[in-house]
Amino acid sequence: MNNFRYLFTAVLLILSVFLLLSGCQRGEKKDAEGPLIALVMKTLNNPFFIDMQRGAEDAAKKLGVTLLVQAAEREVDVEKQMQIIENLIQRGVDVLCITPSGSKEIIPAIVKANKADIPVLIVDTRVDSISLIEAGGKITTFIGSDNFDGGRIAGEYIVNSLDGKGEVAILEGIPGHETGDARMSGFHKALEGKKSIKIVTSQTANWERDQGFNVFQNIMQSYPSVQALFSCNDMMALGAVEAIAAAGKTGQIIVVGFDAIKDGRDAIKKGTMTGSVAQHPYEMGKIAVEEAVKVINGEKLPGYIPVKIELIIRENLN
Repeated sequence: MNNFRYLFTAVLLILSVFLLLSGCQRGEKKDAEGPLIALVMKTLNNPFFIDMQRGAEDAAKKLGVTLLVQAAEREVDVEKQMQIIENLIQRGVDVLCITPSGSKEIIPAIVKANKADIPVLIVDTRVDSISLIEAGGKITTFIGSDNFDGGRIAGEYIVNSLDGKGEVAILEGIPGHETGDARMSGFHKALEGKKSIKIVTSQTANWERDQGFNVFQNIMQSYPSVQALFSCNDMMALGAVEAIAAAGKTGQIIVVGFDAIKDGRDAIKKGTMTGSVAQHPYEMGKIAVEEAVKVINGEKLPGYIPVKIELIIRENLN
């Protein structure tokens, strides 16, 4: 009898703790001022995503909603991003806005959000549409620029700058990542039929500045006559610019990046970098929150919401 009483007391205690914790989780959501929107980015160590965060926060303040912004430390940390999303699903946010670190890897997290009836808005980087369909997942919309077109614009500029002949290198992003792949595809498209333009090498630097420095330093040693570089983001391009300066070749190699972050624009102004394709991340963050509020209010969104894209060079920097 005493054993049964102790067991009954223990069960009651466990249930009490569970209900208390559940109540605390619900209380976090309930106490939030207005709807709760989460923006999960690849990293906060890149000025591009800091601008995106700023746009999202300004929109949230204007619209009177609560915004949670979270990100992994590094863009390549897909597992950490997945953990963040799963925690936000458990918390019961109203809408998830995600810039995927992996176009395929993110899909299981999207499916989990679908099962929890949490709308998912994808920002900046598309998910793999075939894999998403196969997994039975869905997204509400994609908000971002046409990365293929941006790569094409960069390629055409380099072709014209070289007068149709020369040696070109490419710094890739993360292999298999939709953003970098689309930018490279657009760049290759611009070079189609240009037999006097030779891509001497195409190597990954994983979106990171220090890797951009190391990789391009090695490229210059292996291909000393390289005349131009297309970098799939500005962070890698800025690393390459530092490698070019260290080799005493500033101004001798055309460098075109992507994102037009502040450091990139400063480098263009100084003449150490030639140009960069601008995506306007502030607008992406702002639009993401505005569209998330529309979803909460029951409005239907188009499948794709474009954000303008343009090439920034010294002549149009201002």
